[in-house]
Amino acid sequence: MAHILMVDDEARIRDIVTQYLKFEGYTCEEAANGKQAVEMTGQTAFDLIIMDVMMPFMDGITALRIIRQNSNVPVILLTAKGEEYDKVFGFDLGADDYVVKPFSPKELMARIKAVLKRTQHSEADRAMQIYTYKGLSVNPVSYEAYIDGKKLSLTPKEFELLLCFIKNKGVVLTREQLLNEVWGYDFYGDSRTVDTHIKMLRNNLGEYRELIKTVWGVGYRYDEA
Repeated sequence: MAHILMVDDEARIRDIVTQYLKFEGYTCEEAANGKQAVEMTGQTAFDLIIMDVMMPFMDGITALRIIRQNSNVPVILLTAKGEEYDKVFGFDLGADDYVVKPFSPKELMARIKAVLKRTQHSEADRAMQIYTYKGLSVNPVSYEAYIDGKKLSLTPKEFELLLCFIKNKGVVLTREQLLNEVWGYDFYGDSRTVDTHIKMLRNNLGEYRELIKTVWGVGYRYDEA
């Protein structure tokens, strides 16, 4: 089973979540702040990190930024803030999911299973061959994309969106389909998460941004024509 790191400055929340994790069969370790999480991530290979945003010594956003310099380990952020800005900022740094406090432990367990399932799909994606179109090159094995030899600064989520589009060239994908494929769960709420990530992906693609076309009232389509 997966080995999970639970990061929160509130011992009560850590205890509750780790109890549920162990009941589900996961192994887990705990950290009380972002600084400890960064240190532990450098020493241990975790399959998933659950991390609070507001913590002393080092907050979750700062810790995520540092972790992403060397690792693509899936990260679920926990926060008492529900503003769209906080979610977009976390996603922009490479968070895989976002859960707002107070949360149901059962909902969190469902999100964990979905993220881990999505990660397994990503491993299968890496078996794909390198994709090229004119100056654009996408390598599923190294999780890297280049335009005219220059590496793109894509978050893991942006890269997985790009892979999803490439695998479904010419097919119109709804926001719900993209969420199921890339995030690994049925989205309940607004669709701005997908729209925001596609906007960021298009910005990174530069002159190739038009490969991802908006199909008004339906979703998006990747089209080389």
